[in-house]
Amino acid sequence: MFYRSFLSLTFCLLACGVAAADESTTAEDVGRIEAEVADYVDAFNAKDAAALAKHWSDTGAYIRPADGVRIVGRNAIEKEFQAAFTERPDAVLAVKIDTIRFVTSDVAIEEGVAVVTSPDVAPSRTGYAAVHVKRDGQWRVDSIREADLAVTEEPAGNRLAELAWLVGDWIDQSETATVETSVTWTKNRTFLSYAFKVSVGEQSELEGTQVLGWDPAQKTIRSWMFDSDGGFGEGVWTHRGDRWEVKLRQVLADGRKASSTNSYVPIDENTFKWQTTNRELDGESLPDVEPVTVVRKSAAPRSTAAAK
Repeated sequence: MFYRSFLSLTFCLLACGVAAADESTTAEDVGRIEAEVADYVDAFNAKDAAALAKHWSDTGAYIRPADGVRIVGRNAIEKEFQAAFTERPDAVLAVKIDTIRFVTSDVAIEEGVAVVTSPDVAPSRTGYAAVHVKRDGQWRVDSIREADLAVTEEPAGNRLAELAWLVGDWIDQSETATVETSVTWTKNRTFLSYAFKVSVGEQSELEGTQVLGWDPAQKTIRSWMFDSDGGFGEGVWTHRGDRWEVKLRQVLADGRKASSTNSYVPIDENTFKWQTTNRELDGESLPDVEPVTVVRKSAAPRSTAAAK
């Protein structure tokens, strides 16, 4: 409960950058709020409690719903952040704005819902109301109240909606090899089928299939991979900021065990970056693979798209 309450301190800051202003606000006000949000997100990702606390007013107050304790002032709020970062450094936030309205040109009230996810922890869903004030030209959080909401189950296909950008045919070509990928929905959009092929020149060296789906027992997205050499593996997908990270464990055809962290960073609708790090083979560390740019075949240069 302590950590969940702490996280609600962050919700309004993450959200207000995408909210719309009414006639009483100016474009300059909106721009300043968006800049504050961007700085806040950077501080949160860096787990910098002091930088986070600076987004609150000097007299900012937060009332914890779990015990009714009133936390007042930047110093006290900074301690809350620091303790929470120590307790759970890997939490990820997703925010949905319901309303934001400007009472005056210097006071804004925001309401919304945020979902907190973290590896091996069931997600929590929180509703919040935040008051923002403008002091000396800077927008600051002045108060927050929040309440737990039930986490409702959604169809598996909805859980994968955040990965819909992967659907399509992709290609990555280097001087030594070409990797082609095709991602499609299964019936009812309950799984994503991810087929890949690695070619050297005109010869196919390796082919395989991944299946991505929502694991309702563990409350996470998982993938199961099988390759043409006889190897297989399982991955856990986590959305972290601008990227998806996949913790992958494999058994090779000869019985050796491997693990790695694969990252997917969407750049635009036709491009993403891929990299694999933290590689191990039977307990021995291997060097990271440099990031590669993967492009949608329909948008690839003709010479690349033709390299099949």
